[in-house]
Amino acid sequence: MTDELYDELDRIFAARDRDDMAPTIAALQPIYQKHPRDARVLYETGGAYDTAGDESTALGFYERAIAEGLDGDLRRRCFLQYGSTLRNVGRLDDSLAVFARARAEFPDSVALGAFEALSLHAAGRRDSALASLLMLLADHVDAEDLNRYKPAIRGNAEYLASLDEPTSGGAR
Repeated sequence: MTDELYDELDRIFAARDRDDMAPTIAALQPIYQKHPRDARVLYETGGAYDTAGDESTALGFYERAIAEGLDGDLRRRCFLQYGSTLRNVGRLDDSLAVFARARAEFPDSVALGAFEALSLHAAGRRDSALASLLMLLADHVDAEDLNRYKPAIRGNAEYLASLDEPTSGGAR
């Protein structure tokens, strides 16, 4: 049944119109009613609500998908969408916590790193955001004109990240 279920989810998403998610959400509702604890169903339903602009509904689905054991690349994508949606609704500390957890589980994910940088920036941690992006460049971009400067890029990233760290007096 799981293969048929996931094939149906794939068909629904192949036919979606990002500008009008109502038909997609309507197609997902009976599947969700039949499989309310299936992690992928929860994730895909959350994503549909998120794309439709109903972020508060999406958050609950993302949380439940993770709790129900979503795994692999879908888990990574769910973390990214969940953390990004938390940022979009102004829950910046929660967003950063989700990205920290996600990056611990998926340390090589460039996409997670990029969206974490957006949350750092939104939280007013601009130096850390830039540092994070510089580290992504150093760690994941192989370009002849960049490679010789990677130690300098990493050093600058470490310096920038230190600027956002609390000082002994508690100020930033």
